[in-house]
Amino acid sequence: PEQDSLNILGRIMQGGQEKVNESGAVLAGGHSIADDSVKYGLSVSGILHPDRIIQNNTGQAGDHLILTKPLGVGIVCTADRMGEASSKAMQQAVTSMTTLNRQAAEVARDYEIHACTDVTGFGFLGHISEMIKDRLGARIDSLSVPHIPEAVHYAAEFYITGAGQKNRSFVGDKVKFQHIPFGMEEVLFDPQTSGGLLFAVAPQDAVSFLRALQAEGLPAADCGRLTDRINAIEVF
Repeated sequence: PEQDSLNILGRIMQGGQEKVNESGAVLAGGHSIADDSVKYGLSVSGILHPDRIIQNNTGQAGDHLILTKPLGVGIVCTADRMGEASSKAMQQAVTSMTTLNRQAAEVARDYEIHACTDVTGFGFLGHISEMIKDRLGARIDSLSVPHIPEAVHYAAEFYITGAGQKNRSFVGDKVKFQHIPFGMEEVLFDPQTSGGLLFAVAPQDAVSFLRALQAEGLPAADCGRLTDRINAIEVF
């Protein structure tokens, strides 16, 4: 925006460049536009060996589901726009959004990972739905799912997103909640900006993989299992 300080633009571009550098990528160009609001984004191109691709729908019954970042970013940011989020909750959201998934991906190379997805716009349960893909089910321990604690309270006060409601409509018929508070339901549907990775890990590797992630300082948790109950997502 032409009326805003160029110092703000400089800080935005500096932050983006720092993350590009941290990821090991190269910023190769770009363009700018004059608009009435701030817009910033990056398009990523890369090359990957076909034998090293981990798909999102190749998990197996019995796999442990390990999530590397807390949920609730969308809800906290919504509450912040309304002036209701605490500084602590907002800092937790910012820390999560600015943490790359690079470390988790690198740790995963040493373990038997059957499937992996990022958790972004479709929310935790939406991406679980993609993972099971008409051939598996999932059982989720809501008490073990990492999340920003205050997000549950904000959701209970209806600081929720339109995208979260679309996620509920999209996948809700597959989900069976067992005595889960409304606020926690919303956290599980909440779309994430720069969310974590959700791994389907072979049972024999789950404990050591989780410890390796946590040793890197990641707030990862083992929060469920894949099952052979087709298209059934149970949350208890």
